[in-house]
Amino acid sequence: MHTVALAVTDGMLHFELSLAYEVFGADLTGLADPWYDFVVCGPGAVRAGRFRLEPDHGLDHLQRADTVIVPGWADVEVNPSADLIDAVRAAHEAGARVASLCTGAFVLAAAGLLDGKRATTHWAHARDLADRHPQVTVDPDVLYVDNGSVLTSAGKAAAMDLCLHLVRLDHGSSVANAVARRLVVPPHRDGGQAQFVTTPVPAPDNHPLAELFPWVMERLDHPLTVQDLARQARMSSRNLGRHFRSVTGTTPLQWLLTQRIRHAQALLEATDDSIDTIAAATGMGTATTLRRHFNRTVGVPPDTYRRTFRSRTRPGPNDSGR
Repeated sequence: MHTVALAVTDGMLHFELSLAYEVFGADLTGLADPWYDFVVCGPGAVRAGRFRLEPDHGLDHLQRADTVIVPGWADVEVNPSADLIDAVRAAHEAGARVASLCTGAFVLAAAGLLDGKRATTHWAHARDLADRHPQVTVDPDVLYVDNGSVLTSAGKAAAMDLCLHLVRLDHGSSVANAVARRLVVPPHRDGGQAQFVTTPVPAPDNHPLAELFPWVMERLDHPLTVQDLARQARMSSRNLGRHFRSVTGTTPLQWLLTQRIRHAQALLEATDDSIDTIAAATGMGTATTLRRHFNRTVGVPPDTYRRTFRSRTRPGPNDSGR
């Protein structure tokens, strides 16, 4: 069972603490069995805002974890404790994947885990992180950064994005999306780099595109154009683009492409369909086109994605990796 350890000390932000618990500490064996073994590690009883936490183990227990989560804390002017820094560094050296939420990046930077790497934190503290740790490339314009064994996120909602990203890496997109639905949050927002799941359909609302999104999702196997979408939405292509940017943060064509890729991911995880069949079902036309767009968007070829996530979501003797 994969152990997730939450590293806590006095003054950490309770939002990020509870967020990590909701994702990794809840009993979600109905979605993936086994789920995570979640533990809280700290130097003793700690305060998080107006809340008091009783850790399960001391900080030295972080070395036994597969993943260590470091939440942010309210006062970044206060340097992280040496015990916390040493424990996080030791955990990483022992092979743990280490992720920071919000200003927890200051702990990772102090431990030297971000040296020579790209990282992010809450935008209001990005300049401070860069000034105090010039060997770190701080990017304030992304939601999270995945460096493999070291990950960082921006603040609040972006911390949820990173937690869901970790679930997605461990259990696949279907499970991560199910967790998101349980928490009533979007299943994915682009972290600023190639991700394993693409931009979701926004939640139903009263925006002008509310009826267009489900119409498109039912026709992903069709060769849709911007003009087709504009015609269905009963607006000009320029007006459509303006609304798309406002609602989704991207263009109609990019949104449509990401929906096709997302559908391809689901089919790769849940079916034995060939790449040619999936290409047709997602409107990509040919396997060559699907492979090109999939590799560029997700960062790995469809065959590699299937081998990675089929073994975690629905293993079986017929999983040929086609």
